[in-house]
Amino acid sequence: MNSRSNTVKIAIVGGEGIGPEVTEQSHRILNWLSVRRGLPVALREAQYGLVPYLATGCPETKEVPSAARKAGSLLGLRRKYDLYANLRPIVASPVLAESAPLKAEVLDGVDFVIIRELTSGIYFGEPRGIEILPDGQRRGFNTEQYTSDQIRRVARAAFELARTRRNKVCSVDKANVLETSVVWRDEVTALHRAEFSDVELTHLYVDNAAMQIVREPRQFDVMVTGNMFGDILSDCAAMISGSLGMLPSASLGPVDEFGRRKALYEPVHGSAPDIAGRGIANPLGSILSVAMMLRLTLDRRKDADLLERAVALALERGARTADIAEPRAKTLSTVAMGDAVLATLEDISSKDEEGDQ
Repeated sequence: MNSRSNTVKIAIVGGEGIGPEVTEQSHRILNWLSVRRGLPVALREAQYGLVPYLATGCPETKEVPSAARKAGSLLGLRRKYDLYANLRPIVASPVLAESAPLKAEVLDGVDFVIIRELTSGIYFGEPRGIEILPDGQRRGFNTEQYTSDQIRRVARAAFELARTRRNKVCSVDKANVLETSVVWRDEVTALHRAEFSDVELTHLYVDNAAMQIVREPRQFDVMVTGNMFGDILSDCAAMISGSLGMLPSASLGPVDEFGRRKALYEPVHGSAPDIAGRGIANPLGSILSVAMMLRLTLDRRKDADLLERAVALALERGARTADIAEPRAKTLSTVAMGDAVLATLEDISSKDEEGDQ
């Protein structure tokens, strides 16, 4: 943030596969917000990943922040910026009930958030590697580990978020098998008892949690879990929203002495190389990630509400990419879906302005 102008600098990193296609639509949304709503942002594009590597031998361009260049990968970015709390909202849209794989009555009223610990666990544990055993077999090994502080800070984020919602936290682990999960459950329980006894706390083993997400997802408000479990469960839960392409996310770091925190906003889906370049990817996960940024980093709640209303109304009006389309329904390209959201933004904004006169 520029202290003199309060302008927030935002790096737009397209990444690989369908990444540049969907982030282009988010870029258009941010430009609209800057012009029409006075959003104080300075936008810059940066390449990161396979594309610049093939061209130059480096995975990033000079536009990428220096700390990010040193990090070297998405996991490295998370570790470098200490983005320990990954928020993934799971909301069922009634207008997508026909395209969602779960029954409409199961999806009715579903609205919860999965908070995934993002900078520790088995993805970062040491030792790790692949070795050759004396008998010639290959053995791969990874280490799952968590400290008390790592568990407590992400659990605190879950409890604090729950206080702004329906005041319920479900902590997911595998304490009947894993020592790390025994520590996880103990630390979450102790923190709850000491600081958050007003919040309802339940515990589930991860296998049961996966079943409950499919069986009765509306029971959840805030779910908090470790890195690997959160990765798996949030992809499973994405089917509640109709498609992985609908899911936004926010990865948040600790609050600094000035009350600010580093953050990375991105759709949950991967690079999807099988459809890259075809112009059919769903950009709504990326666009809704902008809404999360407006709310959580830029403190522009009205703008976030406006953008989410625009996405919902565009869907009500029948805008569909292939992944969320009903059988035989007309589908839009990635760019056309961006057009639909922008047109709806303009429509809503104009009507709101007329109402204020």
